[in-house]
Order: sequence, then C-alpha cells, then structure tokens
Amino acid sequence: MEILDARRRRGQLLLVMGGQCLIICIVLTLWAGQDATYSPGLIHPMVYWCAITGIFALTFLFSGLRLRKGTNEFQSY
Repeated sequence: MEILDARRRRGQLLLVMGGQCLIICIVLTLWAGQDATYSPGLIHPMVYWCAITGIFALTFLFSGLRLRKGTNEFQSY
C-alpha cells in the first residue's frame, strides 16, 4: 500500500508541476507573440522558450494523470 500511495503522491507532484509550467507558458505567450512579430530572421528566443515550456507542461500533466489513477486509501499529508 505504501508503494501505491508514493506513486499517487508523485503523480500529484507532477500535476502541480504541469500546472505551474502551463501558467508560465500562458504568460510567455504574450512575449512570444511580440518576439515573433518584431525579431528579425530565425532568432526568436521567447517563441522557443514558450514551446519548450508548453512541451514540459504537457509531459508533466500526462505523466501525472497516468500515475495518479485512483484515490488514496490514507491521507498521509
């Protein structure tokens, strides 16, 4: 039972990290739009940063959902 609770806690941690990355990605979208409009050539660091943060957010969220299946029998935290 301890291993199952640890897996679910890890899943909850990944869900929180995914949510935080998603919030940062939404805020970065504002700067990414400006960067894509005004930066010359292929140099768009904010666009790349926003894309990487979005990929991290989706990865964390899907991994967290996969690990978080079910409910805890005991609330230990």
